[in-house]
Amino acid sequence: MNSISTPIQRRSLVLGALGSAAMSFVPSVHAAQFVNVLTGGQSGVYYPMGVAMSQLFGKALPDAKVTVQSTKASAENLNLLQAGRGELAFTLADALSNAWKGNAEAGFAKPLDKLRAVAGIYANYIQIVASEESGIKTMADLKGKRISVGAPKSGTELNARAVLKAAGLSYDDFAKVEYLPFGQSVELMKNRQLDVTLQSAGLGVASLRDLAASVKIVVVPIPADIVAKIGDAAYGVATIPANTYTGQTVDTPTIAIKNFLVSHAGVPDDVVYAMTKAIFDNLDTLVAAHSAAKGIHRESAVSGTSVTFHPGAAKYYREVGLMK
Repeated sequence: MNSISTPIQRRSLVLGALGSAAMSFVPSVHAAQFVNVLTGGQSGVYYPMGVAMSQLFGKALPDAKVTVQSTKASAENLNLLQAGRGELAFTLADALSNAWKGNAEAGFAKPLDKLRAVAGIYANYIQIVASEESGIKTMADLKGKRISVGAPKSGTELNARAVLKAAGLSYDDFAKVEYLPFGQSVELMKNRQLDVTLQSAGLGVASLRDLAASVKIVVVPIPADIVAKIGDAAYGVATIPANTYTGQTVDTPTIAIKNFLVSHAGVPDDVVYAMTKAIFDNLDTLVAAHSAAKGIHRESAVSGTSVTFHPGAAKYYREVGLMK
């Protein structure tokens, strides 16, 4: 074999070497940024709020692919975040606390140490709504009735366990216990297959508005002494204002629990910063999506949790004087 290269061959080798060298100087292309917003059932508040937020994120992060995922809410959302299968999620404060500590009974076998807080937002209200014909008027009347307590290990179901226990009740005290999302619970009540549903959601949640428009309802009061017996700082005394639902003509005492937006340590700081800023710069857009957003206030965004805040969110709060 002839080892002496021709001028053309030498030129090809030189050009090839130059091409390889040039390619080594081409900046690496970053992988596309995905933002998956983990919400809840479509008949709740998390989902429409998440859809509205995703539209804001699409504008704030024009190069990102933003999606919204309907889930079983709090517990599932937090486990998905820990696994890196979402970038932002809605959750209740008590579920977040249980996940951070690793409470097996609440569905968290070990601490979810990758979670990072983004913002405290509006409060959920524990709303126990019975059909008028069931005869339920008080917590004591629930015994022996048919109830839905939310999807298994969802934030609502964890709330149900806590509230019923404080009222001296267990699931064994009911004639029937269903573990269903809000919409399905309402359909069974319309068909007289259930007497009462417990839903932890923002005021005016679509599922309960639908129920109240279809059958006569009773919003069952949860007295302050039951709140005290729960013994968890995440649970506070609250009121469901009269006429929140058709047929509910008086203010009704209940329990409020703060909701949080959460991310995880693997999401880039600039992405979380952009999302946090987009939320608080556009609260009117969120209120238009659901009235529960009236309860979102920047001043209360950093209180109510011991979970470490994401650096991107913390940067925003430092800029607006809420963090040092």
